[in-house]
Amino acid sequence: MNNRRPPRKLVLLLVAQLVLAACNATAHSPLPPGSWPEPKPTQWPAPVPMPVARTVPNFQAPSAPHCARPLQTREVPGMYAEQATSRRDLRDRMAKSAPAIAEDAGTGARAWAPAAPAARAESGRGMADAARESLASSAHPMPPPMYPSPQPQQQQQAPTHGPVTAGVVDDNADFTSYLGFRNRTRVQHRARDIRERYLLEVKDARGRGIADAEVAVQGSSGHAMWARTDAAGQVWLHPNAFDPSRSQQYDVAVRKDGRQSFGRLTRGQKSAVEVVLDARAAEPRARLDLVFLVDATGSMADEIDKLKTTLRSISAEVSRLPSQPDLCFGLVAYRDKTDAFLLRSHDLTNDLDGFLRGALGPLQAAGGGDYPEAMNEALHDTVHNISWRGDGATRMVVLLADAPPHLDYGGPQYDDDMVAALGKGIKVFGVGASGLDKQGEFIQRQIAQYTGGQFVFLTYANAHDPASGPGRETVHDVKNYSVDTLDRLIVRLVAQELGKLARGS
Repeated sequence: MNNRRPPRKLVLLLVAQLVLAACNATAHSPLPPGSWPEPKPTQWPAPVPMPVARTVPNFQAPSAPHCARPLQTREVPGMYAEQATSRRDLRDRMAKSAPAIAEDAGTGARAWAPAAPAARAESGRGMADAARESLASSAHPMPPPMYPSPQPQQQQQAPTHGPVTAGVVDDNADFTSYLGFRNRTRVQHRARDIRERYLLEVKDARGRGIADAEVAVQGSSGHAMWARTDAAGQVWLHPNAFDPSRSQQYDVAVRKDGRQSFGRLTRGQKSAVEVVLDARAAEPRARLDLVFLVDATGSMADEIDKLKTTLRSISAEVSRLPSQPDLCFGLVAYRDKTDAFLLRSHDLTNDLDGFLRGALGPLQAAGGGDYPEAMNEALHDTVHNISWRGDGATRMVVLLADAPPHLDYGGPQYDDDMVAALGKGIKVFGVGASGLDKQGEFIQRQIAQYTGGQFVFLTYANAHDPASGPGRETVHDVKNYSVDTLDRLIVRLVAQELGKLARGS
């Protein structure tokens, strides 16, 4: 299978991918508020007689050579912050042009006269206050803000003390139970058909798994997808998620280190798709990019506080793993459009102390308002704007949230970005915080399953009472799960991923 002549359209597909990556090598910069692009319809290729690849990835491959950089922060303000800034600018302009009240030296009568520059500087707030009062009584009062001032969400339960316990399920390992959960959970979500799936294994000549190999899969109709193998050299392929024509056969192209190999996927086959590639099986030292994607609205105060107290121990334990990984941390915090910021992103860095002081330390839970939050925009930023390291890195996202995303904003959508995450080799591990409803659980598990991650959920002594303290109970639709403290659980998940590198080599 692997010695046959490579299909011409797969070769052209890989060439197109390389050309796009070169053309799109632009610096990352945050989008101004309110300018998230409208989602473009997916340009699936129509079947054509010419063997020409018609699709290219809509994302850049991970390419950062290192994370040895000081903390770098980007922020997209929310609409409320925009409105507040506009009001401040308007008040400042009025204060500068407001007339000062002067007394006539001869009569003691009051007269209106322009304020001298020094007087303006000295009057400061008083001038602005006078201007506000004057405007309030005029025929044209200051317009109200577009959005109301956000009020902090009320905690559903009092914060708990002591350790945070959590359970975990691997929906790819127990796929039948996961499909049952999907069938009985009727909530609004972005549909991707994953019911039919196939395992792809990329190995070297000695049978060792090749991590982070690029994969392109194209059907006879021209529909295509991209992925990267995990640390064990594996990836799950879901043809119905990208090919509405349901091709019967798919050409599979794999490349790494300048080497390429090809395979074939036929619908209905029971065995895994195996491709042998003449490339190195593992990096000399494991490299881990770990990004926390955190809902920072008012109801998340307890979870954020716990994360602050445990991240240093998480880092220490991960550093002591047998692989002794080269470790980088990143953080993307998000709220909602009506808050002071929509998202605040801290790029990957190996400066743990700087990360704790400058990124996680100042993070506070506030705002929110309605139940859904700006998870779509934050996931998009995490996948596309974080400086993920290139070939050989293990890339993980820990998504900590107690609410689903807004599906009504018209900007980025989570299913498009989970597809892009698979193409960039990013596994998302959803962590359901207290108060997460059925829709939130469905979407977190959907993202985790597609990207090869797992679903983590907080547990309590009384499932329906987060104030009851740590325990083994949960309101989520899961079974056969193990429980540990959240920090140990995160370390265990990291160890599992990095352990695949050792087994693969």
